[in-house]
Amino acid sequence: MTTINTLGELLKAANSDYLVFDLGRRVQPIATAIFEDFEKLQLAYPYPIQGHAQFALVFGENTQQPFIWFLKFPLDERGLLNPAARSQFMQMLSDAMGNDITRPLTEEEQQRMADHPFNVRPSQEKLAIFNAQLRKQLKQPASAQYEFACQYLSRKTEAHLWQSVGLQGLADICARADDFEHAQLLSNALSSPITELQTAVCQLIEHVNLPTSSQQTIQHVFVNASAEQRSYLLRALASNSAACETLLRQLATDEEKLDQNQLIAIAARCWTCLKQDDVRKFYLESLAHQPQSFFNQIFADIVAIPEIRHPLLSELRNPERSVQLSQAIGGLFKATTQ
Repeated sequence: MTTINTLGELLKAANSDYLVFDLGRRVQPIATAIFEDFEKLQLAYPYPIQGHAQFALVFGENTQQPFIWFLKFPLDERGLLNPAARSQFMQMLSDAMGNDITRPLTEEEQQRMADHPFNVRPSQEKLAIFNAQLRKQLKQPASAQYEFACQYLSRKTEAHLWQSVGLQGLADICARADDFEHAQLLSNALSSPITELQTAVCQLIEHVNLPTSSQQTIQHVFVNASAEQRSYLLRALASNSAACETLLRQLATDEEKLDQNQLIAIAARCWTCLKQDDVRKFYLESLAHQPQSFFNQIFADIVAIPEIRHPLLSELRNPERSVQLSQAIGGLFKATTQ
């Protein structure tokens, strides 16, 4: 009898194809081959956040009503999976469901599965864009909120009705941003004087590939935006490093420092910008002006991302860093050795 050690093997044994979506930094698909290598401890998780892998597993024979697990597993210092945590989850799964992981659950079993320690509850925005992306990938129709959202952003309804626009409807539009008409709707939302609407769209569009028209709108709106709104606009550029880098270079030229919300936005969504030497320097110098505990927390989070780990570590030995940054790095070393 074949021993089942991984979630992928478990799903294959149940004759179920599966999809994987990252839920930590950006809601985006993860190739099955990459996830399998991660489960075999051959590859670090590509998008770690706060020492964990957060992802959704979608599986089942019925593509109209698939099973979905929202999971969160701890990682080691190299970003590899903690196999003990996965084994604990799989044992719990076996105890609750036996060998048939696709059978209907009783109400008690559903509650037990919802309360286990590896369950992660996505934010409203992440859940909305996840549902929208999944519906699109499975060739399902958009939600019931989609039509009114389209009407509102087409400016066919009165502006004061913005509170009637559902978050899921906005997410459905964002998931279709590669279409010209939907891209225009998003540009209308991003240039809207209604801050709440602009913020909601920024929090959704950060998880999809941004169309050029929306990018241009963001760069235009960014100039006169408040510091708080700038953090959301930066997040909206998560899929377009070049556009984000342009805005950050402009702030550096103007000798502005990034505030805490903007620093978090870059770390959580736009980390690919930090591959550029000048942008990384500007980011770290801004970060060094924050309290030591904040510096330590953010640096520990971003240095765990495989894509930018090496260039960030090289900055620890950069002789051209400022006195402020040198002191912050010294405080980081002191904290890690205590």
